[in-house]
Amino acid sequence: MSTPTSTGYAPVGDLQMYYELHGPADADGTPLLLLHGGLFDIDLQFGAVLPGLSADRRVIATDFQGHGRTNDLDRPLSSAALAGDVVALLAHLDVGQVDVFGFSVGGAVALELLVNHPELVRRAVVSSVSFTPDGMRPENAAVGEMKVEMIEGTPMADSYRAKSPHPEGLQGLLDKLGAFDGGPGWSDAQIEGIAAPTLMTVGDCDAVHLEHAVRFLRLRGGDVNGDFVGVPASQLAVFPGTTHFNGMARTALVLDVVTTFLDVGEG
Repeated sequence: MSTPTSTGYAPVGDLQMYYELHGPADADGTPLLLLHGGLFDIDLQFGAVLPGLSADRRVIATDFQGHGRTNDLDRPLSSAALAGDVVALLAHLDVGQVDVFGFSVGGAVALELLVNHPELVRRAVVSSVSFTPDGMRPENAAVGEMKVEMIEGTPMADSYRAKSPHPEGLQGLLDKLGAFDGGPGWSDAQIEGIAAPTLMTVGDCDAVHLEHAVRFLRLRGGDVNGDFVGVPASQLAVFPGTTHFNGMARTALVLDVVTTFLDVGEG
């Protein structure tokens, strides 16, 4: 585990948005913003990779609304709303541009930033997320039926109760995640028009169809013969033996792929 150099709460309306800063404060280059998935938090999603990610770069990690140490609001969860919270957090921290690594729900928020707040993002890693609803496998619909008793004894339930300012609210969070509003998705033109180079990562047995990940790559200028035309700025990584919930399990592989991509153009 990485020990944060500082922690705090950013006031975002009625939200007290918890954040951590990791890595050397005087590190050169663009800070890296970490955005976790639904039902996870900073530690659960990124704990295994944080030491490697923050070894020589500044890292900003945050808990979304209703997750980890951040309070909940009488507001549905949506990629647009969560992205608005992130924009406010960066303003609070006086950070003008970041690299982004977003997983699942965090990946959807990263896409929202890339499309609607392009000035904030230099490079982005979007993991285990689809840009249209049809990119998800049909079994994912079961998320809408989740009950607390189904996850009792798991790290997600234990971490929620240990950290949340309202530990009794786990079923409410599950209900909001089941109704998560990612919107109608992003059009092909919007994905093609993203200015920042992107790396999509997905497990080979993930919740996202592999064909969808390849479609994203093609829209970003990939799936070419790089020996003849050059390696595209946007890329795709498929992690073997990897499901949606264990997307960070191949720690060394994840770190190598992500840091190699993010290091381009730095220093």
